[in-house]
Order: sequence, then C-alpha cells, then structure tokens
Amino acid sequence: MNGLVGSFKNLSVIVLLAVLALPMQLKAQDLEPRRWGHLPSGLTVVGVGYAYTDSFVYFSPFWKIRDASAEINSIGVSALYAFDMAGKSARVSFLLPYVSGRWEGDVDNKYEVVKRHGFADPRLRLSVNLYGAPALKGAGYARYRAQHATNTVVGASVSVSAPLGQYDEDELINISGNRWTVRPQVGAVHNRGPWSFELTGSIFLFSDNKDFVDSARLEQRTMYAAQAHVIYDFKPGLWASLSTAYGSGGRVYLDKQKTAFEVDNWLWAASFGFPIGKTQSVKLTWLSGRTQNNVGRDSDNLLLGWSKRWAK
Repeated sequence: MNGLVGSFKNLSVIVLLAVLALPMQLKAQDLEPRRWGHLPSGLTVVGVGYAYTDSFVYFSPFWKIRDASAEINSIGVSALYAFDMAGKSARVSFLLPYVSGRWEGDVDNKYEVVKRHGFADPRLRLSVNLYGAPALKGAGYARYRAQHATNTVVGASVSVSAPLGQYDEDELINISGNRWTVRPQVGAVHNRGPWSFELTGSIFLFSDNKDFVDSARLEQRTMYAAQAHVIYDFKPGLWASLSTAYGSGGRVYLDKQKTAFEVDNWLWAASFGFPIGKTQSVKLTWLSGRTQNNVGRDSDNLLLGWSKRWAK
C-alpha cells in the first residue's frame, strides 16, 4: 500500500488509518484451552500449526474508508518443555509464526491492495502451576492423576513477544508490531472426572513503536482479557471444548493523539483434539471474534495443529 501511505502525509489521517494495521499487531489476544493442564516433568512437545484468518475492518464513515478487509495465512512452529520448578510443575514454550496476508479496501473511492509475508514476532512463555499439580514423572505422575480425578490446579505465567519480525517503517501495514509485548496471566482449572472448567485472566503491556509510518510514535495503553473454557475428555488424547473470551482497554495513541481505536472484543471458539498413535495428536479449532465498537474488526479463523511428544 505504498501509494496509500504516500497519499496521506497528514498525521490526523494516518491516526485514523492506523486501525487497518492493528489486526496483525493485536493478534496477541487468543483463546487457548488446556493451558493449565498438569504435565509430567521431562515431557517435550513439538508442533506445527496452520491458521486461516478472514477479517473485516470497520472505520467511521467520516474517514472515507470502506470495505476494508484482510485475508491472512499463518504457519507456526512451536516447542514446549515441562520441568520441575521447586517441586511445582512448570513449562516453557516457544512459538515462531510465519505470515502471508492480503489487505484491501476502498480509500476515498480508490481501491487499494497490499500484500505482506514474512516472520512475525516470536513468543516465549514460562508457566508454573502453583497449586494442585506437583512436579512428577513416570509412574508417580500416572498414580497421582488416577488418584485425583477431581482436583483444582492454579497457575501463573508470563509471556514475552519480541520485535524480531518483518517490519518496514515506511509501510503502514506490517507483519511485526515493532514493539515488545509482555503478558502476565493467572488461571485455574477444576477437573471433575471427564469434565474440566478453566478460567484465565491476562494483562497485556506494550512498549512503544517509535518507528511507525511517517516517523510517528505509536503507543498503546494496557489491555485486559479474560477467557473461559469447558472441556470434556472422551478418553486420553480425545477431547472437545467450548470457549469464550473478552478483551478491553488498549487505547491507541499516535504522537500523543488519541485514536478512535480501543479493544472491546468478544471471542468464542470450538476445539476438538484427537490422538494419532501413542505420541502424536491433532487439534482443530474454529474461532470467531466480533468487535463491540464502531471502529475495530470482526474475524473468523480456522486453526489446525499437529504435535508430537516424548518424555524422558
């Protein structure tokens, strides 16, 4: 969208256009069931995932931007390792996504299209179960799980997304957010037989993007989110879940000027996981999000993931 950026050097217009760039940069809000599950120490999991996203971006009519949309394909590789942290079960995970997307819309009655592809910002997360999930492995872990079919696990985590993805300060739309994102979380899951009920609260803290388009400085206030999941295990490795989440806050400023964008999103999802043999599994998720503001975006997402695990 080089022509689009070159046509609008007035900062007040760029403030309004910034919303179009945010669908990729605000991908942080997710909906992930089973994040507080009790894992045996020494477990390693590697995976590959694919996500298709179709979204529609809403602008105020005053801005003369209509029918703005994005179609994004993402592939991510991930790795997780579970270990003993002072007697508590803990895990560290890493995610590296690659994104290919197309953004389009009518800007002042002129049809504009832009395509981007490249690596997005990687994420590192550390989680520890503080209560109800001691660090165990092998037979000790299996015995504990059999004896505690009903129990509650409480955990905390922190994740960091680093600004290492593809970014060009001369472009409005980028794959990387060009800023650090830190997300502390606390959560709990109550297991009762085959049923699990999970709740997680998150805070998103953003550093500034000092090299936004036209030498502007993009700032975003703290964002808050909560998510809930109901999960049913048919048998080991075979499960289904229904999920919902809400995010709010995160007002965006450009060069100290307040934009019309603030997060006010509802998400909901259905997931299904099934095993392939003894060490592999597949997860399929349908996820939808709808903004509650006049300015924002609606999105529909299809996610497919494969993973392989082994233990020491």
